[in-house]
Formats: sequence, structure tokens, C-alpha cells
Amino acid sequence: MVSFTPTEDQQLLIETINRYATRDVRPAIHDADEASEPPHNVVKTGWQIGLIPSALPAELGGFGEMSALTGALAAEELAYGDLSVALHVMNPAVFAYPVTLFGTAEQREQWLPLCLEDHVAPLTAALLEQSLNFDPDHLTTTATADGGQIVLNGAKAYVPLAEGARAILVYARNAASGQTDAYIVPSDTPGLTIVMREALMGLRALPMFRVTLNDVRIEASARLGGAVGIDFQAILDRGNIALAALAVGVARAAYEYARDYARGRVQFGKPIAQNQSIAFMLADMAIEIDAARLMVWEAAWKIDQGQDATREAYLARQQANRMVLMVTDGGVQTLGGYGFIREYPAERWLRNGRGFPTFDGLAIV
Repeated sequence: MVSFTPTEDQQLLIETINRYATRDVRPAIHDADEASEPPHNVVKTGWQIGLIPSALPAELGGFGEMSALTGALAAEELAYGDLSVALHVMNPAVFAYPVTLFGTAEQREQWLPLCLEDHVAPLTAALLEQSLNFDPDHLTTTATADGGQIVLNGAKAYVPLAEGARAILVYARNAASGQTDAYIVPSDTPGLTIVMREALMGLRALPMFRVTLNDVRIEASARLGGAVGIDFQAILDRGNIALAALAVGVARAAYEYARDYARGRVQFGKPIAQNQSIAFMLADMAIEIDAARLMVWEAAWKIDQGQDATREAYLARQQANRMVLMVTDGGVQTLGGYGFIREYPAERWLRNGRGFPTFDGLAIV
């Protein structure tokens, strides 16, 4: 029988991140969101919990304990504090985890030690493209072999923390094979341009950028995995699980705030939580959150068991996308007019929750 009871180490991690989310993130995030700037000291504290270093190979200084289920548990708690901070703390994983899973020995030794320092590693990844028909399996960014080099051309959107990154893991369509490959591109490579910071409805405290690649030349050895390449579907599966777990965390925050507000808000002599319409809506919110969480855990567990989890990861992501929008909108409705006031966090959770279907490539476990 499958059991999702956290291990002792997992429970300690959950409690540690929950304290961080509640005591450090929550008090700082309103001002950070209003200023569209990360709360740097808070992010640094989150990084020092050591979530990403614990997953890196022991021979390079990590703990060699990469677990999709542990990552999902951590992602939910981080997003319970705030999604922008969660994605900031987790961002180096979008570079480091694919390198850990598929990188050559030289690629691991060159780049992974950056994740063992006491500040957020200056590494990121670029998958998403500005297209109504965006499909990660049919990218418009291309990689063309030219002698012993690779030439990259295309444009990427939503690249987190690109400004200041030492390197970007760029996903592109291999012009010869048609498959999706990943390439490690140092940020000072000629032809790679950070065009502008994205102006987004949500995630205001996480700087994200539009990046273009115009005849960017890199050595063939920069292809992640060398001649073998990568299992791109495995990366997508882990990304879907991560995003679904983050959606659960955002939704849980919105639900608990709405529940507590409804219990304390008295109208016509009784708490509004006793009104049937509010009570039923809150019950539906709780049901959807628990259902999505179990789907996330099942998919993550299958990955940790070495099983194919593509179906489960995809379904968990789709369910979480719908769930988080329903729950965060319900949170705004529960607060009534206060839900539309930026002084209250409900509207921020709704703005962030609305974006989940577009967040491909922003997280991995």
C-alpha cells in the first residue's frame, strides 16, 4: 500500500519552511509586491534552508537526496508564503536539476558548485516563448550545428532572474533531429540579449525578462548531456509536478485566509461562515485543494520509484491550474469588497493564481 505519510526528515523540512513562510515571507511580501522588487534578505534566508543543495550529488558537495516528493512538499510550503519568493528561492533548480540528471561530468563539475554558496545561485533557464500556440515539444527557438559549434536563434519570455545570471539553460529545437534539446549558454555570449523586464499581472516581486538569441554561437559541448542529450519529457514531468505543488500552496493560503475571515466577520448577528452559500463555497475549496495535493503526491511518488509519471504529472498540473483559480477567486468573493482592495492579500493570490497555465519552465522538483 502506498503511504504519503512524511518521513521524519520530510516533516522537519515542512515545519521549517512553514515557519519561514509565516514569519519571514508573509510580513515582507506586500511591500515587495507593491514595489515590484524581491525582498532580498527574505529570499536569502529561504535559500539558506538548503533545499537545492540537498538534492545535488554528494561527490560535488551536496547530499545526493533528490526526491520529487520532498521537492513537492517543500514547494507547497514555500508558495504558502508567497509564489514570487517561492519561485525565486527555487529558481536555480531549473538549471541545476537538469544538469544533475543529464549533464556530463564536466558540466556538473563546472556549474553545480555555484549552488553550494550562501546566496542564490546566478543560474536560470529559458523555455517559454511568446506564442499563442506555445508547445514545449515544438519550439520556435532553433539549434543548428555548424562545424564544431551550435548556432541558436529565437526569443524567450518569462526568463526569471536573467539579469545577473551567469548562465542560462536554453531549450531549443534541434534543427537536425527535430527534438527538444537544452544548451548551457553563458550570459556574456555574443548575440544573447536581455531585452526587457516583463510587466506582468502577477509575480511582481520576481524579476522576469524577455531574452533574444541572434546567431548565438556556443561549442557543441554546451549541449546538455553531450552527445546523449536529455530526456526532455522527464524534465517536463518534474516541472508539471513542481507547478502543481506551488498552485496547491497558493490555494491553501487563499483558502485559510478566507476561512478565518468568514469565521470572524459578523453580519446580521452571526459569522458569515454560517451562511450556506459561503459555507458550501469554502467546503468546495477545501475539497479541491486536497484532491489536487493527492494527485501531486502520486505523480511525485511514481517518479521517485523510477516509474513513468507523465500521465499523472500532466493531470495533476491541469487539475491544479483549474483548482487554484477557483480557490483564489473564491477567496476574493468571501472577502466581498475587501477582496478587491490591495491592502488585503486575496487579490494578490488571485493575480498569481491566474498565471499558472502560462508558467511552463519556471519550476522543477
